[in-house]
Amino acid sequence: MESGLISALQTPECYPHPVSDIRLIETHISWVLLTGDYVYKIKKPLDLGFLDFRELSARRHYCEEELRLNRRLAEPVYEAVVPITGSPESPAINGDGTPIDYAVRMRQFDPEQTLDRLSERNELTPEQLDELAERVASFHDSVPSLPPDSPMANTDDLRDAMVDNVTTALEHLQEAGDRQQAQALLEWIRDTFEQQRERLQQRLADGRIRECHGDLHLGNIALFQGRITVFDCIEFNPEFRWIDTANDLAFLLMDLESRGHPAWSARVLNHYLEHSGDYEALPLLRLFSAYRAMVRAKIALLSPADSSEAEQQNLDRYRRYAELAERYSMIPQPWLAATTGFSASGKSRFSSALAEQFSMIRLRSDVERKRLFGLGPTESSNSAQDAGIYTQDATRQTYQRLQALAHRALATGYPVIVDSAALHQKERDGLSEIAESLGVPFVLIACEAPESVLRERIRERARRSGEVSEADEAVLDQQLGSADPIGESERSHTIHVHTHTPGALEALIRALDPGPRGH
Repeated sequence: MESGLISALQTPECYPHPVSDIRLIETHISWVLLTGDYVYKIKKPLDLGFLDFRELSARRHYCEEELRLNRRLAEPVYEAVVPITGSPESPAINGDGTPIDYAVRMRQFDPEQTLDRLSERNELTPEQLDELAERVASFHDSVPSLPPDSPMANTDDLRDAMVDNVTTALEHLQEAGDRQQAQALLEWIRDTFEQQRERLQQRLADGRIRECHGDLHLGNIALFQGRITVFDCIEFNPEFRWIDTANDLAFLLMDLESRGHPAWSARVLNHYLEHSGDYEALPLLRLFSAYRAMVRAKIALLSPADSSEAEQQNLDRYRRYAELAERYSMIPQPWLAATTGFSASGKSRFSSALAEQFSMIRLRSDVERKRLFGLGPTESSNSAQDAGIYTQDATRQTYQRLQALAHRALATGYPVIVDSAALHQKERDGLSEIAESLGVPFVLIACEAPESVLRERIRERARRSGEVSEADEAVLDQQLGSADPIGESERSHTIHVHTHTPGALEALIRALDPGPRGH
């Protein structure tokens, strides 16, 4: 029935709206019919173990689940579940009579606007990446948490899934080098999982196992009606979507890196952390990213091949993902950078660029200060100078938080840059001491510009919306009169950057690449 039904549905008369052209896309589990304005997705009557669509009632249920789940992130795209009536030889979409099958009706969008295609053309903008990160962070914050007593709250199942990807690959690898690499990865995954087991269990207790997307990669994200839209989440198996939010995020970060965009991955991660505050995810991201890379590697290795050339292409694709997983497993070499400088001296612009260039975690004093008071990054505190969130005590708490977060990220293996004014030596010393306690290199980046430039930048910033900093010229006046100059003990690890001069950023990157050599 199925092949006949799908053939018949390629006739325009089957649809309750004008159809100019019909195109069929077939996946492992679905038929997708593109009709111009609308897309109809029909589930195959299959039993693959991890899904079972054999019964009509099951296909209807999972169509309804697909609609419910995807409307969380793609409401304008997912319109309805519609019956297919009539007969397999003469079907009608959303017709009268007894349904013979069901379809999810979606708005059709330009396939060239998916983010994998945009990334191939290098057309993704920083603003779009920020929007993506913010949408994912907001989504993760809004979805329900898994009850700790749920049958799906078994960390051993996650470990087994991670291990299975590698052991399956080992069964199909012939080259000694490939097998040696896979065996080392297997041991690292097992060891790392056990090291993180308590943390994973704490994440469950903290409510970070949530009803996520489950398949968060660039091919499932598109620009639709001018907005970042995430679609095609996993509806067919709850165990694949009830996962740690860090696991969900790791797929996106890994996919960006696998496509040769580590700077984009760093930007998304930092913007996500700014909006979510989930720095507890950091110790797990490398493990989850390696897991996601090995899923892709296994799929590549097991993909059908009808020629020796196709087999070699599959093996090459496997190796690319396995090498990426291997990089996640390597012993990291963290280092700490911190900015110092007056308001509008270029700290945020330069720290953002460095974070992307060197895949650093960026910690922003303006963001973390607001977080201490329950505010989002771009929310206004409406605080007067030396009041509200800008009291001396609030400033002290802010730097304590920056130090704690920097310590956590560095201990996890990430290089870190702290974006703050740090105009007083005690603030800079506190950060330097973090690096010293962990035995990692430290560099202080003194951002400088003429006072006239600072004032013009502040005035320009006041004219823009969505800014994180609330500093005005009155704040600048206070800073100019109270800042501690760079002390003798600080000069050996300080780089002065004149941010208003051409080529200053490029020169700074060259000076730091591949990171400071000492404390």
